Amino acid sequence: MIVTRFAPSPTGRLHIGHAHSALLAHRLARASGGRFLLRIEDIDSTRCRPEFEAAILEDLDWLGLDWDGPVRRQSEHLEEYRSVLDRLESLQVSYPCFCTRAEIQAEIASAGQAPHGRAGPLYPGTCRRLSTAERRLRIDAGVAHAMRLDAERAAAIAGPLRFEDRRRGRLEVNPGLLGDVVLARRDIGTSYHIAAVADDALQEVTLVVRGEDLLEATHVHRLLQSLLGLPEPGYHHHPLLLDESGNRFAKRNRAVTIEALRRSGRSPAEVRAMAGVAGE
Repeated sequence: MIVTRFAPSPTGRLHIGHAHSALLAHRLARASGGRFLLRIEDIDSTRCRPEFEAAILEDLDWLGLDWDGPVRRQSEHLEEYRSVLDRLESLQVSYPCFCTRAEIQAEIASAGQAPHGRAGPLYPGTCRRLSTAERRLRIDAGVAHAMRLDAERAAAIAGPLRFEDRRRGRLEVNPGLLGDVVLARRDIGTSYHIAAVADDALQEVTLVVRGEDLLEATHVHRLLQSLLGLPEPGYHHHPLLLDESGNRFAKRNRAVTIEALRRSGRSPAEVRAMAGVAGE
C-alpha cells in the first residue's frame, strides 16, 4: 500500500504547480488503494498565515481532493522536532553556528571560489572549526545561534547510502551536496529538513512526491534517516510546471493561483487538466 502526502507551506495561495504535485500524489496513492495525507508545513511563524492555510483547504476541496485522517500542522509539534535534534546532538553530528548572513557572505567573498550548490554558495564551515570551549563560552553569553549538520562527520557514521527515485532509479547519496545545512534556525528551533524527515517517518509515508527542485534536499534527508534509524521511503521527484517564459510557477504570480483560475470561470475539471499528470 502506498502512502503519500501533500505538504504545502501556508505562505501564499496555491498555484497550478502545487495542484500538479497534489493531484499526482493523490493519484498514486489511490491507484494502489493507499492513503493520501495532508500536512501543513507551518514552522516558519514569520511567514505562515492562518488565512493561507484556510485557503489551501478550500482550494484542495474545490479541486475534488480528499485526504485521510486529520491534517498535521507542524507548528503543533515543535517539541517532537526538538527531541530529534537532541538525538543528532548526542551523535555529535551537529554544531552551533553563530554566523550572521552578512558574516557568511563576507567569508565566502574573501575565500574567492567557494563551493556552490543549486541555491548558491555553500556555508564555508566557519563555526565548525570552533573549539568546544569557544562554543560554550558564546552560548553561555547568550549569543544567538542556529544548529548545523556536520555533513562530513555524519557521512562517516552513516557510510554509503542510496535512495530510490521512481523517475531516475537508484541514486547514490552525496552527503555534502548542500554542505552543513541548518538543522534548527535560531528563530524557530527546527528546520524543514528535520520536520519533514520526522513527519514522514511518523506518518508512515512510503512515497514522497514532490518537485525536482527538492531532489538535492533528498540527499540530506536520506542521511538524516540513516543517522536516526528511520525507515527509508521511496521518492518521486516530478518535473516542475513552467510558464510560457520557461520560469517555474511561484506564489508571487497571482495569475496562476487556484483562486484566480476559479474566479476567472475555470471549472475544477479544467484546472485539473491544466495541472495534469500525464507522462509522470
